[in-house]
Amino acid sequence: MKFHKGDQIIVTGGKDKGSKGKIDRIFEEDQTVLVAGVNMYKRHLKRRDDKNPGGMVDLPRPLSVGKVALLCPKCKQPTRIGFEITTKGKKRVCRKCKQSL
Repeated sequence: MKFHKGDQIIVTGGKDKGSKGKIDRIFEEDQTVLVAGVNMYKRHLKRRDDKNPGGMVDLPRPLSVGKVALLCPKCKQPTRIGFEITTKGKKRVCRKCKQSL
């Protein structure tokens, strides 16, 4: 997958279009990413005991990688990720400013 944990992204589609965040977790098998504060849904939890009182809780749900774009740290624009092969191996580059990520 082209995205890594800790990458700054912007949402390009859906109800949270335009919101920015940092990737917390990646689900390779589903091709989804979890971003804190984005794609929040409410979940009703049953009361368990005094420590877990229950009620409505906001939970983030994963987003498809097709609905997010990487924010380049150099040019601050949403961009696609390219790869450049060097003697040390592959490295990720911004497709707009050609700087390494």
